[in-house]
Amino acid sequence: MENRTKVTEFILVGFTDVRWLQILLFFSLLLIYLLIVLGNVVIISLTLLDRHLQTPMYFLLRNFSLLEIGFTSATIPMVLFNLASGTKLISAAGCLAQFFFYVILGTAEFFMLASMSFDRFVAICKPLHYASIMNNQLCSWLVLSCWAVSFLYNVVPFIFFFQLPLCGPYVINHFFCDSGPVIKLACTDTQYLEFVDFILATGSVLGTFILTIISYINILSTILHIPSALGRQKAFSTCVSHLTVVSITYGSCIFMYIKPTGSSGVDLGKSVALLNNVVSPLLNPFIYSLRNTQVKKAFLDYTKELLSFSGSLKLISQIVLI
Repeated sequence: MENRTKVTEFILVGFTDVRWLQILLFFSLLLIYLLIVLGNVVIISLTLLDRHLQTPMYFLLRNFSLLEIGFTSATIPMVLFNLASGTKLISAAGCLAQFFFYVILGTAEFFMLASMSFDRFVAICKPLHYASIMNNQLCSWLVLSCWAVSFLYNVVPFIFFFQLPLCGPYVINHFFCDSGPVIKLACTDTQYLEFVDFILATGSVLGTFILTIISYINILSTILHIPSALGRQKAFSTCVSHLTVVSITYGSCIFMYIKPTGSSGVDLGKSVALLNNVVSPLLNPFIYSLRNTQVKKAFLDYTKELLSFSGSLKLISQIVLI
């Protein structure tokens, strides 16, 4: 038995040992990661610059996009480095930092999704009181609470996790430092640890999922009581983007963490983790932009302005050269 503080590095098994596949994965993940960052930066920029998007819904969306960038950046850059270099090593400090930020940011995302569903509930079920309820103070409080509750919820388990005695070889059968694969390295009976991990995942994932479901049950009930078909369609269309993101995010996380031990293979677990870490953050900005008329209009307006500005710069440079 060795103390965890003596561990200097871990080996991440990753996806494959075939070099050409590693290179292919590197370029694929690099492209996806850049699209994730670019897509979410566009959402953040538009909601900051366009006055029509200065509403509670887009304030929460902006903070969700910020969380998405951080959540993806907690794991993917290290994966890209290992794929490019052909190594599979990660330092003990790097592993702990990766696990900490992955859990904190991931949990904060769940609370943010629940907050966004509450915003839709107020907008549709209490439209006359929407401005007074979803004021700047409440919106700021919701965002800060997502961060604070996520940190407080995970900090004590993280300290306990940090003190676990581990046995070599220090090989993590995953492409990043997640709780489940690392717990398997413990020099103790891991049934209790896996149960605690399951309870924590259930509390954060299912707890916020239930709050989201309650909000949408009330939303659906209100929509069904709208007399006109056009009114029902318009009300429901404002929720479709959020519902799509909720389905993808919660679906993958429930499969990853809220399931009996050994109910799925390791490779399948890696595939679902990749869906949660890469595919979901990639789709989210496109889902919100392509299904949202205001975001599309703001994007087109600012694109035209940029093209007009670049055209003016080109004309000026030609005049100067002449």
